[in-house]
Amino acid sequence: MLSKNQARIFFLGGTAVSFAIFLGLSWHSLSSEVPKQTNSQNITPQVINGKKLWEANNCMGCHTILGEGAYYAPELTKVINRRGDEFVKAVLMSKTPWQPRGRKMVAYGFSESEAADLVEFFRWIGETDLNGFPAPPKYKSTINLEN
Repeated sequence: MLSKNQARIFFLGGTAVSFAIFLGLSWHSLSSEVPKQTNSQNITPQVINGKKLWEANNCMGCHTILGEGAYYAPELTKVINRRGDEFVKAVLMSKTPWQPRGRKMVAYGFSESEAADLVEFFRWIGETDLNGFPAPPKYKSTINLEN
């Protein structure tokens, strides 16, 4: 059994060691890991304009990106990988509200250049190293390849 003084020393020592480890790991992440993972060399004016459009139209009010946002509409982090450029552009440029699975997507009617900027933003987001997020879906194949 520790005395009161020994318990205090143990607590303060453990706190100091834990804090030092936290600072070391934070420094390591910010100095070497984050710059490699963020894909910052590929930020173009189109990506910046796409981000501005994302924010100006409150897309995060319905969608999530990088796990942040609302859960009403689909996660868009890897949308280009899942759906492709042309599908995403068609949805963004639609003049009529779009209703997949009963959820209504606002018809923003973006121009060709605005839709291209948003696609470039989604492409840039999709190319960041997210350490496996979001996990790839586990689909069961319905195709019989033995025939």
